[in-house]
Amino acid sequence: MKFVDEATILVSAGDGGNGCVSFRREKYIPRGGPDGGDGGDGGDVYMQADENLNTLIDYRFEKSFRAERGENGQSRDCTGKRGKDIVIKVPVGTRIIDQGTGETLGDMMTHGQVQMVAKGGWHGLGNTRFKSSVNRTPRQKTMGTPGEKRDLQLELMLLADVGMLGLPNAGKSTFIRAVSAAKPKVADYPFTTLVPSLGVVRMDTEQSFVVADIPGLIEGASEGAGLGIRFLKHLERCRVLLHTIDLAPIDESDPIENARIILGELEKYSEKLFSKPRWLVFNKVDLLDQEEAESRAKAIAEALGWTDKYYLISAANRSGVTPLCWDVMSFINANPKEAEVEQKQPEKVEFMWDDYHRQQLEEAEAESGVEVEDDDWDDDWDEEDDEGVEIIYKR
Repeated sequence: MKFVDEATILVSAGDGGNGCVSFRREKYIPRGGPDGGDGGDGGDVYMQADENLNTLIDYRFEKSFRAERGENGQSRDCTGKRGKDIVIKVPVGTRIIDQGTGETLGDMMTHGQVQMVAKGGWHGLGNTRFKSSVNRTPRQKTMGTPGEKRDLQLELMLLADVGMLGLPNAGKSTFIRAVSAAKPKVADYPFTTLVPSLGVVRMDTEQSFVVADIPGLIEGASEGAGLGIRFLKHLERCRVLLHTIDLAPIDESDPIENARIILGELEKYSEKLFSKPRWLVFNKVDLLDQEEAESRAKAIAEALGWTDKYYLISAANRSGVTPLCWDVMSFINANPKEAEVEQKQPEKVEFMWDDYHRQQLEEAEAESGVEVEDDDWDDDWDEEDDEGVEIIYKR
């Protein structure tokens, strides 16, 4: 299945149903009073995280989603049926952004998590709501409000503990193949990896971590060179980055300069990502004798001003891979996820109809001179009045 990590969709909540103007007319009850019911609320639109999905490709073809409209009110005080909600399923790790405002509506971080993205319109009020002692035959009603519409940008960001970082052909995919059951494509030419991939590294029956491999970066990636930096977002949620450096580049380039290119592109993309814990991993030591490999690694570390521990491995023959994985496992156990993977949640998602309904009621009250109750209201109509003389006072 093709990996798609970005999509744009239009979501439309259902409109509210209109209120009804109706009067009770039955045999022997010629003046039964108003009995027009309220309309139904429009359906809402929700997003739900589903761990069984791993791509947004479905939303490249189906781009518009609409919830059901609320039904209009009917006579005999019948309230219209509420419109059905719709639920759009997305992969875990999807970020939802309102394109119109730039507002982040939510990060879908856990399986089953639900987020409202468009609120249905409010119901209109029937004429029963407007009756009073001085207006026994109200002909006012209100219309249902339109449901919200939003253009949403969906961004899938892989959830991994460890991110692989490096130039093309540094051996990142080979490393993932060596430590997990993932089988990304491996070849002796650049950009073999075209889409991100995940691998689960199981250290024992109770300990494991997830590694993310992204396409390699090259100089000028921040300006669109190569595959650009669009895949770097998949590393934002990693707890540690493994900066993989090829000790024996096939193009005979300078490993020091190659490492600086990666650091430069990382800094241009995001200061936060640049400041994440990062380990140096020197790969392909099997192509050099041990003494030369150690000498090159030391020289590169000194040139980069690296004072922390670094690792020499060969992903091809798995030399040095196991100690590295155990150190990563220890680091992950000692550094739990920040607030369960730092969800970028807004303080409160504002829906445009939250205040509109109250304004509509206030306008109706001003026009009719009657206080309108939209919640549980007290039916003060006296059926015994039907048999007597009806007197209407007009102000």
